[in-house]
Amino acid sequence: MRRLFPVTDETAAPAPGEGAVGGDGREWGLEELAAAYAYPEPGPGGPRPWLRANMVSTLDGAAQHDGRSQPISSAADMRIFGTLRALADVVVVGAETVRQEGYRPARARAEFAASREAAGQAPAPAIAVVTAGLDLDFSLPLFTSPLVPTLILTGASAAPDRVAAAEKAGARVLTAGEGIGVDPARAVRALADLGHTRLLTEGGPRLLGQLVAAGVLDELCLTVSPMLTAGDAQRIAGGPAVTVPRRFRLVSMLEEDGFLFTRYGRS
Repeated sequence: MRRLFPVTDETAAPAPGEGAVGGDGREWGLEELAAAYAYPEPGPGGPRPWLRANMVSTLDGAAQHDGRSQPISSAADMRIFGTLRALADVVVVGAETVRQEGYRPARARAEFAASREAAGQAPAPAIAVVTAGLDLDFSLPLFTSPLVPTLILTGASAAPDRVAAAEKAGARVLTAGEGIGVDPARAVRALADLGHTRLLTEGGPRLLGQLVAAGVLDELCLTVSPMLTAGDAQRIAGGPAVTVPRRFRLVSMLEEDGFLFTRYGRS
């Protein structure tokens, strides 16, 4: 893996015969990836919520193939995926993605145990599921055997029997909207009130579109996959368009085997 941007004498592309990183041919370690994707340091007023999204897209804009993101991913993409999870307090995900991708609880990783403990984090990030109808299978391991209790973000009008089923399964239900839906800004505040300020969302496209429209997304980590799929797959973000396109700035870009790992932040 090599860093393409920002370019310095140390991160420039290697000369012929040299390795991809630092000229010695070694793979980037997890510590280096963690440093490259570190959350912003807290300001004078203490930590504030920082919401980052991690998504993958083909060259022709597909966020999935046959309904799943795995076919357009890579080993390096999965290393970054795991690193981003290891840095986060909580992973925010839409109910449809939970159903389609077969979400399981986040696992503790020995490589990050010391850094998470030093940061005051749980051994693994919690999973927070955004859902209006709570149409979820609460017998799945995501709810029955997580290392950290799974969170449910829903509206005040959610069906009481579904809320009760979620709580019986061990999930913690948070109200983040006045009706049946979820207000993204309220969802971010509800998570921050629990001390979760390092936020990561892995989609799906409808949820990411809602976060973009609400103006609460701080950062997008986008893997550009060197594949073409055609078809009618979703883009990384769906839903109504924003009135004025939101401009983000390029923070960094890495490359491995034709995959580009980009990181964009608010302008």
